[in-house]
Amino acid sequence: MNELYAHTPNEKDDWHYLELHLKEVAEFAEKFAGKFGAGKLANWIGLWHDLGKSNPAFQDYLNSCQRGERHEKVPHAIWGAVLAYQLISRNIEDDCWKEIALTIAGHHVGIDQPGSLSQKLEECMQKNHELFQLIAEHAKILPSPPQVNLPEMTRTQRELFIRMVFSALVDADYLNTEKHFNEKQYVLRQKQHIIGSLWSRFDANQKQFVKAVDTETTVNKIRREVYELCDRAALGKSGIYRMTVPTGGGKTRSSLAFALRHAVKNEMDRVIVVIPYTSIIDQTAKEYRKILGSDAVLEHHSQVSVPADESQDAAHVSLRLATENWDATLIVTTTVQFFESLFSNKPGKVRKLHNLSRSVIVIDEVQALPPELLTPTLDVLRALVEEYGVSVILCTATQPAFEESHYLKPFQGLQVHEIVPKEIYQEHFRKLERVKYYRKDKPISWQELANEISEEKQIMVVLNTRKDALSLIDELRDKEDVFHLSTLLCGIHRRLILRKVKRRLKNKLPVKLISTQVVEAGVDIDFPVVYRAIGPLDRIVQAAGRCNREDKLQNGRRGSVVIFEPAEGRTPRGPYKTGLEKAKLLLMQYDISELHNPELYQVYFEKLFTDVDTDKKKIQTYREVLDYPNVNDKYRLIEQNTVPVLISNESATRRLNEWKRQPCRRTWQRLQPLIVNMFDYEVQKLKADGWLEQISDGFYHSFGMYDRLKGLVPAIYDPSDLIQ
Repeated sequence: MNELYAHTPNEKDDWHYLELHLKEVAEFAEKFAGKFGAGKLANWIGLWHDLGKSNPAFQDYLNSCQRGERHEKVPHAIWGAVLAYQLISRNIEDDCWKEIALTIAGHHVGIDQPGSLSQKLEECMQKNHELFQLIAEHAKILPSPPQVNLPEMTRTQRELFIRMVFSALVDADYLNTEKHFNEKQYVLRQKQHIIGSLWSRFDANQKQFVKAVDTETTVNKIRREVYELCDRAALGKSGIYRMTVPTGGGKTRSSLAFALRHAVKNEMDRVIVVIPYTSIIDQTAKEYRKILGSDAVLEHHSQVSVPADESQDAAHVSLRLATENWDATLIVTTTVQFFESLFSNKPGKVRKLHNLSRSVIVIDEVQALPPELLTPTLDVLRALVEEYGVSVILCTATQPAFEESHYLKPFQGLQVHEIVPKEIYQEHFRKLERVKYYRKDKPISWQELANEISEEKQIMVVLNTRKDALSLIDELRDKEDVFHLSTLLCGIHRRLILRKVKRRLKNKLPVKLISTQVVEAGVDIDFPVVYRAIGPLDRIVQAAGRCNREDKLQNGRRGSVVIFEPAEGRTPRGPYKTGLEKAKLLLMQYDISELHNPELYQVYFEKLFTDVDTDKKKIQTYREVLDYPNVNDKYRLIEQNTVPVLISNESATRRLNEWKRQPCRRTWQRLQPLIVNMFDYEVQKLKADGWLEQISDGFYHSFGMYDRLKGLVPAIYDPSDLIQ
């Protein structure tokens, strides 16, 4: 095996030897999976994962790639799986071949399901028995596979276990390949903060923060009390925690304090903060960087798309290496990125999952998860806590009672630790009644709404869809004090808009912000008047949290929150529409002032889930039979796929050229603030019309269609255009 290669030469003209690659990947994988008791199994998988590269035809393929010649691809991943299937399934009574064969066969194309894979493995064996014998002989040169004793598991526990082992293999393989091709980037990955150093930084910053704020205001007294409760609760053992805090109660800062101190106390490795929308990651990360330092936070927005094949040419290898593996100490990511990765079968998405083990996961606005996916979602969270040493903190202003409600069975029997006791958070809600609610008694047109808005000096209007926001902007476009915030704007532009809006608010200048619900979670902004299109009840209270947030209106008066129904607006389909309809019914039954009562939200969530199948797509059934492709396809937080599109300006072009020269994690991250995520149907139409250039699989560059007010605006819309 000494003269066999795993990869083409690097920039130093050194080939990557296969035996060295297999042994080092085995060591990496054992280290990663050892945190959840699967180290020996992962070592075995690492040793065998690329045995197919010993095929003489594959060695010819590598030489052709090196010479820049065209050569038919030679599959290699399946042969290690064939070996596992033949040698294990024929000699051992149980079916532990699946743990090895599924992960090895899928480490480039994705995890298959056992029935389909076993058929492929049998066909491989029958068609090329001589090659199988050659690969089996090469396997004997490697260290003998270790003795593996798998723990007893339920079917769904096993499904997650295999995915986590798969993650350890993929990350080990990618990292070792990166070490060969891009040693500088590989070395940079190793320079991570220790969790204790981040807690020390936070603690020092908190002491300065306390000195600087006015502790006598009601808002700041509550924020201090929430922080102190988090500080005490953080000393508890790992498990599930709940943090219920009214909007404006200091949740962002206090939840980070809890997570860091809890991680130190329980000797955990990292903190992962999961946020509903891509659009507010940058603001949360900015706040964390102000506290902890500019180098302390990894933002993970959209994922670089990786072709599902075994290509070994430089471009494909570079794309694989650019995928994110969450090897940082503090990560801020989206609910879509986090949860869809937990149910994915794709190597690029699953790569990071092993790093969830022994971590603290802070989930913001957990109640916003689609009800139809709740059973598999909570089942996986429970497994992470029970099997992988994870602590989960559920944060919101409107928390469903997970351990009590009949529709949340996956959490029943688990103790959910209240960070803020019920009687205290109810008192917080009462003290933080900073707004008065009003409701329009009939639908209102865009023109009528625009006329009302024009009468207000400072006002924010929150709409249900991006199209509704643009329709209202068209009625107000000639006014200089109108601003727009939605995911049609790239991250840099959103930050600029928020800075301008905050400056005008502070200086008492006219400002009218037209937004989608991206402004409702994690955005620290304070308007005297907020108009909110009728929507799910928890969304309405989030919008209200951006009204009189600091309780600084003159003479102690309250802010005004006006709930209205657009006469011309469209309602998004799916869970959002269900929540909107339940909210309309409740607001007909209860006085509008009851929106201040936290008990109303428990009633709302009970009604919301009464007629809902919390595993509508039967994902648990697919998980039980290890049908990874179907699980991947069925678990979608957003029904329509979104595609990253780079805007067109000088900075974007410069960063794009960097990415083209060296497609790696660093250059991909530099592109993130200039990307807008568009729906696939929009991208296909714009591509056909010549407005987009395809850069790589699933990544596009736009041509001069970015509007300074509206953002990246397609000329087409679907009625299901979502809420961001």
